[in-house]
Amino acid sequence: MTGRYGRPRSVLRMRTVAGQVFLLQVAIVVLLVAAAMVALVLQSRSDSEREARNRSVAVAETFAHAPGIQVALKSPDPTAILQPRAEEARKRSGVDFIVVLNTDGTRYTHPLPDRIGKKFVGNLEPARAGEVSTEKIVGTIGPLVQAVVPVTDRKGTVVGMVSAGITIEHVSGVVEDQFPLLFGATGAVLLVTTGGTALVSRRLRRQTHGLGPTEMTRMYEHHDAVLHAVREGVLIVDGEGRLLLANDEARRLLDLSPDVEGSPVTDLGLDPLTARLLASGRIATDELHLVGDRLLAINQRSTDEAGGPPGSVATLRDTTELQALTGKADVARGRLRLLYDAGTEIGTTLDVVRTCEELAEFAASRFSDYATVDLVETVRRGEEPTATGAGSDMRRTAFSGLRDDTALYPLGKVIHFVPSTRLGTGLRQGEAVLEADLAAFGGWQKQDPERARKLVVDHGIHSMIAVPLRARGVILGVAMFWRSQKPEPFEVEDLSVAEELVARAAVSIDNARRYTREHTMAVTLQRSLLPRVLPEQTAIEAAYRYRPAQAGLGGLGGVGGDWFDIIPLPGARVALVVGDVVGHGLHAAATMGRLRTAVHNFSTLDLPPDELLWHLDELVARIDQDEAGDGSEGSEAGVTGATCVYAIYDPVTGHCAIARAGHLQPAIVHPDGTAVFADVPGGPPLGLGGLPFETLELKLPEDSRLVLYTDGLVEDRDRDIDDGLALLRKTLADHADKNPEDTCEAVLKALLPERPRDDIALLVGRTRILDGERVADWEVAPDPSAVGQIRAAVTRKLGEWGLEEEAFTTELILSELVTNAIRYATGPVRVRLIRDRALICEVSDHSSTSPHLRQAAITDEGGRGLFLVAQFADRWGTRYTADGKVIWTEQPLPSDDT
Repeated sequence: MTGRYGRPRSVLRMRTVAGQVFLLQVAIVVLLVAAAMVALVLQSRSDSEREARNRSVAVAETFAHAPGIQVALKSPDPTAILQPRAEEARKRSGVDFIVVLNTDGTRYTHPLPDRIGKKFVGNLEPARAGEVSTEKIVGTIGPLVQAVVPVTDRKGTVVGMVSAGITIEHVSGVVEDQFPLLFGATGAVLLVTTGGTALVSRRLRRQTHGLGPTEMTRMYEHHDAVLHAVREGVLIVDGEGRLLLANDEARRLLDLSPDVEGSPVTDLGLDPLTARLLASGRIATDELHLVGDRLLAINQRSTDEAGGPPGSVATLRDTTELQALTGKADVARGRLRLLYDAGTEIGTTLDVVRTCEELAEFAASRFSDYATVDLVETVRRGEEPTATGAGSDMRRTAFSGLRDDTALYPLGKVIHFVPSTRLGTGLRQGEAVLEADLAAFGGWQKQDPERARKLVVDHGIHSMIAVPLRARGVILGVAMFWRSQKPEPFEVEDLSVAEELVARAAVSIDNARRYTREHTMAVTLQRSLLPRVLPEQTAIEAAYRYRPAQAGLGGLGGVGGDWFDIIPLPGARVALVVGDVVGHGLHAAATMGRLRTAVHNFSTLDLPPDELLWHLDELVARIDQDEAGDGSEGSEAGVTGATCVYAIYDPVTGHCAIARAGHLQPAIVHPDGTAVFADVPGGPPLGLGGLPFETLELKLPEDSRLVLYTDGLVEDRDRDIDDGLALLRKTLADHADKNPEDTCEAVLKALLPERPRDDIALLVGRTRILDGERVADWEVAPDPSAVGQIRAAVTRKLGEWGLEEEAFTTELILSELVTNAIRYATGPVRVRLIRDRALICEVSDHSSTSPHLRQAAITDEGGRGLFLVAQFADRWGTRYTADGKVIWTEQPLPSDDT
């Protein structure tokens, strides 16, 4: 047997009430059964002795009065007559002996013949006197009861005596034969009684939960103390709706009398609703009932859910004061929630106007019926307001409310707050203004009397709060809150909430203003670094689009480092460039400007695309090293990488060379409308170094489209880059017949995100092929006399083109260049004349040496040829080819021939 908490316990050391009652009941039953057994044994012995006495007397009297006894006693030999008769009677009667005596006590008969003739042992005096006597003696055969009966004659004289005796053991043997039945019945009674006691104890143990007397006493003492000391009323009602128990607090709350137990709850004098609830026994949780002047919260549960008696228990709690405190706590909690939500819903972007709109929308829906925000004009532009900003005119920037057709100033209205009004004074001092009752017209209407009357009379606006927008000691504007549908006017507590709300919004507005200023500066810098207009050239018909990232989108928003360019090259060729510097802001824009300038400088060297990107990669690596090593704040970021694609198109041959450094593949739209991405070998982004760049050489038919772009066009957080590329190719194919301008518009319409988080640069060029009539080409024999032939051929061609005025200068230039090529270079030497926007003369050879312009001394016979070329030509230079070099010059054409 185990005790509470699983501890073993002895049967003799039961601590629980149920265990002790069980042991007590078992002990009582055992004692009762033992007493009954003892009584039965004693009673058995008493009955045995009485039975022995009665039987001995009866046998003795029967034998004494038997016929012939008197005669036999008077006969000469009584033993011979009486001995057989006595033995036969003894055996039939079941006694142990029948002895016939004479008056002297001598035996005539005896079961043992050797005892005949001897004296009888016993008291014979009563028998001699004529009386029957019995006595209990211990004889040779054990304890026995013997009776002596006198034998009298007719005269009553005692003539002899008869004694009959029987041992007690002989008589008690009959009773002892009943002992097994007696013990069996006793055991059955003990078993049944013990089982019933066990059942009663088990029931008691369940009722007492195995508690001991001390624990039960302490529990009931604590129960009584707690029941009447707790500040909650407790009522227990039985299944018939009668009150079984009510503690002191319940009596106080319900004003009950002391003798209320046992009464139906409907007779307690409670209000019908409360009485019906208590009588029904239904489950209730914090139901509020008005009992007298108290507001009680009632909780009620059934008592028979876990097998208990039918009924219910109810607790009563006085919430009269708590309700008032709860109401105030709910109001405070609501205001804290309002401010918390404002922090998450206001200032989600770094856009000044949008932040003002968020403030107005939030306040109109959660705090007031209408809300307006007016800003100082310089703040709207991202500039620092002059002085404190309080005396400046303000423009209505945001409005939100139940209706749009109110008498409030409309959006965009420039407002001058009258200094003599409370609002004007409050703005100057940076203090909030509360007008709890606008209908009183306490001076606020001086701002605009006619409009003020319409606000109150026509639109029912009855209360207003105005709070200056202050940040870093500067007033940026004012936020005003108006109530019309909400009946309660603004209070002082509302003024505190409005000030906190506006203070948080002012920080966001100031951050947006400062970001706007930086963004404006970055945009200005970037636009100053990007091409203003496309250069004049005839190689391609070009169009471009540039879209900066949406301002106010955190680290991803704002001006980035995307750029594009179209660079005219010698020989009527043109270079198309699109690049992207990683990052946003002023640093990215400045880096973009440096890279664009570098591309321009490298392009003047007339390098192939792969070589140009190699030089640009070296430059970016040096920039990163310089910025990472100068130790200035923010320098650890460096450029962190840039990408670029560079293409050179020659309209004379239709040849195009493209190389890229970590940039997306350019798209090509063929004249038949097929759009593909050029398989330009991919190089690493600029600044990484280590890998060479490769050039893709291809020929583009006339009216092909060469499309260069940055990743902001095809990649967005809501769109995968592969999907963007597929959409770009489809859009280009669908608009293959459009000019570059229309193609740009179509592409942006299809792919431009609603709020772009990265810059977008798009450059579209439609290729042109120069007419063969505008190009002349000659091969020069390696003989100085061939110079004259070339001059003559050139003169004739210029005559055909109507450029006779340019003949002399052109002859001079070509004479010098061809002569130098024949003299110093290796052949073959070729001359090409191109009539474009300028007259282009090209002399090519297979030598890699380049002539140098120098100032000849007075005594020098030569060295003045290139000097003359530089004087007569607008531009001249050298570009290297795979098999040599080309020296070129450009001469201006008359205005009507360009």
